[in-house]
Amino acid sequence: MSLTFTRRRTAAAILTAALLVPLAACGSDNDKKDSGAKSTASASGAPKADLTVLAASSLTDVFKTAGAAYEKEHPGTEVTFSFAGSQELAAQVKQGAPADALVTADTRTMDGLKSDTGAPTVIAKNRLVIATGKGNPEKVENLKDLADSKLKVVLAAPEVPVGRYSQQILDAQKIDVKPVSQEPNVRAVLSKVELGEADAGLVYKTDAATATDKVDAIDIPDAQNAVASYPAATLKASKNSEAATAFVAWLSTPEAQKILADAGFQKP
Repeated sequence: MSLTFTRRRTAAAILTAALLVPLAACGSDNDKKDSGAKSTASASGAPKADLTVLAASSLTDVFKTAGAAYEKEHPGTEVTFSFAGSQELAAQVKQGAPADALVTADTRTMDGLKSDTGAPTVIAKNRLVIATGKGNPEKVENLKDLADSKLKVVLAAPEVPVGRYSQQILDAQKIDVKPVSQEPNVRAVLSKVELGEADAGLVYKTDAATATDKVDAIDIPDAQNAVASYPAATLKASKNSEAATAFVAWLSTPEAQKILADAGFQKP
């Protein structure tokens, strides 16, 4: 074999190797990118979407925490809440308001929307307390004290779940209360007490817990109390049905249940 031929073959081998190295490197990068994409998809779990959730007023604080936790666990998904009295939420659903899921403070309201929702799941329960001004200046001790005509008592309207629960427990104890006002949701009742516009009001235990610097909470014995159930369901009109289903299911997971429990809600 001639020296010239050998040199030519060696040069060709070197050139071939040089061309193959960048190709191999590119192939390796693509493999890594593909692997990363699959990992991101599986980590996100539920389909990415912008979700709108209609939720009872008493869930205002806890759902802000839950929503942040859900978004962190499901990158690319944003959850927007619209809070109001359950009866207002039901009206919004009937009017076709664009939303993906609904959580009410009673099963009665949810049951009235069977044609508009998926099968509901109760995610939490709650009880009522008597909210008074800080330090309980009027020395309210129990439900019977609310019948005192000198006491300014505020209740939620009877069509609101907390208003219905309030009337239920007062009627059971044969206590006649003449409220100075009837509010559209539990947060409005709490606000009246916080501002000193009422001496006392019946609210959920969890709502009173959000304003411990401004109100005191007088416990009502279980035998005289009512239990509020919070059902959650997807809305059939949702344009993000898979993502909505995933969010409603997440509300029953240990992580979501811990958030609810930390806020004072009871297990379903």
